[in-house]
Amino acid sequence: MCILFIANNIREDYPLIIAANRDEFHARPTAPSQFWDEYPNLLAGRDLEAKGTWMGVTRNGKIAALTNVRQPGNIKQNAVSRGELAVNWLLSTSDYGASAHATTLKATREQYNGYNLVFGQVTEQGTGNLSVYNNANNTLHTIEDGVIGLSNADIVTPWPKVTQGVNALTDYTRNSATVHTEALFAILRQDNKAADEVLPNTGIGYEWEKALSSIFIQTPEYGTRTSTLLLVDNNKQVRWLERQFSVSGDTVDTREYAFRIGDV
Repeated sequence: MCILFIANNIREDYPLIIAANRDEFHARPTAPSQFWDEYPNLLAGRDLEAKGTWMGVTRNGKIAALTNVRQPGNIKQNAVSRGELAVNWLLSTSDYGASAHATTLKATREQYNGYNLVFGQVTEQGTGNLSVYNNANNTLHTIEDGVIGLSNADIVTPWPKVTQGVNALTDYTRNSATVHTEALFAILRQDNKAADEVLPNTGIGYEWEKALSSIFIQTPEYGTRTSTLLLVDNNKQVRWLERQFSVSGDTVDTREYAFRIGDV
């Protein structure tokens, strides 16, 4: 997953909203989101190559989402798949909090290529008690009330597409009478590229920097494979919606799930 936006405790009706795009090579085999056969309380898509996931939620309210950190000059060829990080949190049964889990993440950080891991638990009020750990600079940030965005740098780096999405989600969640999922999907579908003068310079060359500078990415080899919405209302009712896209950007599959946290 390459970009996500979180609106935490902005609205009374939906205290937690997460809107995210997973960007990946089109050739990488992937299963759409579903409750996993061997872990029936875990709802997530699945990377069929490494068996991990980029985003998921459980029936008891655990949440995890992953973005890669772009470090083309520091790639470990024998690194462990980052998708297991999200699964490990989602399947953990202990009640320890973010700081304790971050101790484990810090101890194993060198085993993985660069990543941001958003992880935490839905509260009794339906908000997200969430944190984000970045292994590249070994930092842990609490996600406070408000709207945040996260892409392939750390949470404090304001890439243009992150700022664009944060502004759009902030405006929508603060000013709309009701929440319409089509409007959230539309934010994730924005494909305008950043101006040259504000392009990130991460060492991948101008053409790729430009192609990857939009929220929704479309190239013949690599692009936005799925858009996912996770909404939690003030009764801890979860709505999960996922759209899968073809190489040409057409919607090829749509899935929706609903359940109340704690109803196992």
